[in-house]
Amino acid sequence: MSRESKTVYFDEPGKANTDETLRLAKERADELGIRNIVVASYTGYTGVKASEVFKGYNLVISAGVVGFREPNQHRMDPEARAKIEANGGKIFFSTHAFGTLGRAVNRRFNTIQVDEIIAHVLRRFSQGVKVGCEISCMAADAGLIMTDEEAIAIGGSGGGSDTAIVLQPSNTHTFFDSKVLEIICKPRG
Repeated sequence: MSRESKTVYFDEPGKANTDETLRLAKERADELGIRNIVVASYTGYTGVKASEVFKGYNLVISAGVVGFREPNQHRMDPEARAKIEANGGKIFFSTHAFGTLGRAVNRRFNTIQVDEIIAHVLRRFSQGVKVGCEISCMAADAGLIMTDEEAIAIGGSGGGSDTAIVLQPSNTHTFFDSKVLEIICKPRG
């Protein structure tokens, strides 16, 4: 038996693809009956849009790590946070599954770690594929999605979203049990 579904390729990565990415992800979620949606959104721009599109779903917003740019600070806009939560979205702040401790070792000793290798391999598909795999691990680690249910993960290339994938998530410590099942959309270039 086989199954056919479309993949959309954007000419360029970036924020301009956010609305179309969310539309395509919602369409595929409805076709597959997927209720778990994980979205990367540091500032809340994409998170607010996703919370409007995915009302009634288990919408999980990964807002990155507190202190990434400045000690004890996150980048989520308070108004965006309030809108996301009012629309039923769950926001969590967490260390990056593919980089936090490895990044510290790299900065101190100038040597690459295995988590960075994994991140670089996933970026061969796109930055958003890497982000989608990473945030789904982080959401599973936080207990916000289950590893025995398919999810859609939405990420991007630094501001907005341009990639959506269907995956079987895993916890970070069992990362190789995760599976990217479909690529809904991503930048071609």
